[in-house]
Amino acid sequence: MSSSSNGRTASGGNGRRPDRLRDYSAWRLFRQGLSNDEWPRAWHHHDLRSSYDVVIIGGGVHGLATAYYLAANHGIRNVAVLDKAYIGSGGSGRNTAILRSNYLTPEGVRFYDRSVTLYEHLAADLNFNVMFSQRGHLTLAHNDSSLRTMRWRAEVNKVQKVDSEVIGPDKVSELVPYLDTSAQTRYPILGALYHPPGGIIRHDAVVWGYARAADAHGVHIHQKTEVLGIDVDGGRVSGVRTNRGSISAPIVVNCTAGWSTLISDMAGVDMPVQTFPLQAAVTEPVKPFLDTVVVSGTLHVYCSQTDRGELVFGASVDPFASYSIRGSLEFTEGVAGHVLELMPALSKMRLLRQWAGLCDMTPDYSPIMGPTPVEGFYVDVGWGTYGFKAGPVSGEAMAENIATGRVPEIIAPFGLDRFADGRLVGEKGAAAVGH
Repeated sequence: MSSSSNGRTASGGNGRRPDRLRDYSAWRLFRQGLSNDEWPRAWHHHDLRSSYDVVIIGGGVHGLATAYYLAANHGIRNVAVLDKAYIGSGGSGRNTAILRSNYLTPEGVRFYDRSVTLYEHLAADLNFNVMFSQRGHLTLAHNDSSLRTMRWRAEVNKVQKVDSEVIGPDKVSELVPYLDTSAQTRYPILGALYHPPGGIIRHDAVVWGYARAADAHGVHIHQKTEVLGIDVDGGRVSGVRTNRGSISAPIVVNCTAGWSTLISDMAGVDMPVQTFPLQAAVTEPVKPFLDTVVVSGTLHVYCSQTDRGELVFGASVDPFASYSIRGSLEFTEGVAGHVLELMPALSKMRLLRQWAGLCDMTPDYSPIMGPTPVEGFYVDVGWGTYGFKAGPVSGEAMAENIATGRVPEIIAPFGLDRFADGRLVGEKGAAAVGH
């Protein structure tokens, strides 16, 4: 397998975009508007081949990004992405689309900062508007211990050259006038960790952009293709069995969320992962008033406003392991009460809908990436609540690992063997909300 060096962006291994990636030009938009012709499909249907060089299980941002960077950066195009439903139907389409890199450990900060950099250039790389809005990210501190952790994170961030600082209540009030920063509240705001590069993005646009770009490079995307088994011969993976037939492949990558242990079990690889539901909700649209992302770990809630004016709320994961993706009244009552403690002026707003996704939690709240004891079987799993933030850098690093056979330095701390060796990367302190 060939490889090329990784630069700041990834616009194709030979520096040129495939013709179909240039379809969304200003001239094409103008011509399409005049002709009223239908746009061609962004990605295509293919018959399932009997063999591929690489089979990726999971059609979310991690699986699609891995496929894209394999083709664009390393010229490996005989790749299949399999999803049992439709692309982006799992965690990639169910998260609250918040991006940031203000983590707690040096390993985590470096990793997520590379992802933010890739996100900043993603629209140009994919020729697809992913609507990344870097509007700033506030993590509120309501007590002395939270403020101490914020200062810790800020110092780690600064050492890693990530823009992040602790600010006082006056500055918080300037950034978000609707927050109740008075001292008479039940949970007074003592300060906040302010991270200007953080923001929100359109998660469906990211999924579609990667799918379109991977397809243009020759990757096959197979939706409604469920993996039923993984074949392992003599300690080496040899293929997968699906509801549409068997595929032989020397490399199989598990890029699933929520089902990562079930897929890894098929290859005989145990994962130290538990799965918990994570719920979110959205309100009716209102005039834009919230310019930053607001997070309160103490109140277990986070909030942002979309470009359409809706407020998107999230909370901590459900308190029990489950595969349920149904919303609950307990979540609605809890998130509404905590949001009103922060912003009482929202009392008249109405929730439109709520949903849930599945989070695979590891013991140290960091992911599991790279090779496994089964040769040819790779994993990119265990993302907890951080998965969408890491999509681009995970795809870039996993593609390099597969193409070169070497584990890139940026993901070396996240290997499966760290649990046996006691080299944990404790990232719980950087969680937006309680876990």
